[in-house]
Amino acid sequence: MKHTLSVLVEDEAGVLTRIAGLFARRGFNIESLAVGPAEQVGISRITMVVPGDEHIIEQLTKQLYKLINVLKVQDITTTPCVERELMLVKVNGNSSTRTEIIELAQVFRARVVDIAEDSLTLEVVGDPGKMVAIVQVLGKFGIREIARTGKIALTRESGVNTEYLKSLEAKV
Repeated sequence: MKHTLSVLVEDEAGVLTRIAGLFARRGFNIESLAVGPAEQVGISRITMVVPGDEHIIEQLTKQLYKLINVLKVQDITTTPCVERELMLVKVNGNSSTRTEIIELAQVFRARVVDIAEDSLTLEVVGDPGKMVAIVQVLGKFGIREIARTGKIALTRESGVNTEYLKSLEAKV
């Protein structure tokens, strides 16, 4: 199972290197990693997606807390969250396929950010599932390049689990 960890750290040189080293020494992979300033000056939020079971994540959390610059570690996998990712995707597209690609982009609320004679570049923002879906749909045109950020997430203060609500809608 993949777990999403939200880690607050002091914003100092070498913190990310120490965290990555911790994972490397223990032979664990980080599938997605996003780092940026948090709400407080001098604090950064690291959001990472890590494969592993509950026991492995518990051990990693304990190890992270041993690092001097780590302030808080939260496994937010099962917590109601707002999750987003950004992807730029360059697709083959000539004058005969351009209209269809643009229509598909509108369905996914993607934006066209560059048009060339034989390609289009789209900007897609959304949950990771949306990224997979649009890549599958655009695959028939030929994807030239993809650049994706890691997943970022914040817990929902409302406590509303939108994934649960979506599953209820699907049953109706």
